[in-house]
Amino acid sequence: MLRAIGRSPAACLGWAVLALFIVLGIAGPLVAPYSPDAQNLAGRLAPPTLGGAGTGVHLLGTDQLGRDILSRLVVGSRITLLVAVVTVATGGTLGCALGVVAGYYGGWTERVIMRVVDIQLAFPFILLALIIIAVLGPSLPNLILVLAITSWVDYARVVRAEVLTIREREFVEAARAIGVRDIRLLPYHILPNVYTAVIVIATLQIAKVVILEASLSFLGLGIQPPTPSWGRMLADGRDFVASAWWLAAFPGLAILFLVLSVNLVGDWLAVYFNPRLRRAG
Repeated sequence: MLRAIGRSPAACLGWAVLALFIVLGIAGPLVAPYSPDAQNLAGRLAPPTLGGAGTGVHLLGTDQLGRDILSRLVVGSRITLLVAVVTVATGGTLGCALGVVAGYYGGWTERVIMRVVDIQLAFPFILLALIIIAVLGPSLPNLILVLAITSWVDYARVVRAEVLTIREREFVEAARAIGVRDIRLLPYHILPNVYTAVIVIATLQIAKVVILEASLSFLGLGIQPPTPSWGRMLADGRDFVASAWWLAAFPGLAILFLVLSVNLVGDWLAVYFNPRLRRAG
């Protein structure tokens, strides 16, 4: 795998940038130069600089309350990655389980599950988010719940299509012939044969969840102050675009680089796990 990454400049770039965000998310406050909530009204809206009279060193400037932008981006990366990973794990687990059941058993079970998928796909995401958050209130668990509900359908559709083919394979027929029960056949014989597709989907879903989380936070439906959030930082900076461009520019660039790196990694994984694409490349 390492040799394959080394042969692809795009994969090297994607993995390097993604690893940087992961390190920042894990380290969090340990590497942030200031407290993300520390206010300094005397140094508010300070431009990116290495120092200044009474403002200190702020590589990415300060916001309207004098808080260090770099520190808030670093700490906010932990929240963004946490939401993305938990959402993908939750939605992926639910979607894979329902997709395996639908593809293996077929019949009315498949019809019911796939009709729920169709309804979910036809339901506007923003409307669903507004309904759930209006009832439960804006919070981190509710944000993850909304994102997980909207993400499981992608896994279910792909896994069902894979299982429809795998269930007719000879090794599955042989397992049935020797008396292997479904409770063991599904997790040990069928599910391992769809994990490559699930890994690729999960990687690309991380990028999608990052954008959705930032969008909800931008609208005030996601992470609530004073917890740093890239989407909320964008919303706070929109009123100062003309006078303090760095308030919105740096959170936007952070979202851009994270999503781009995840997409590069996802594209590389799709090729790496597919021998046909690997030979074509």
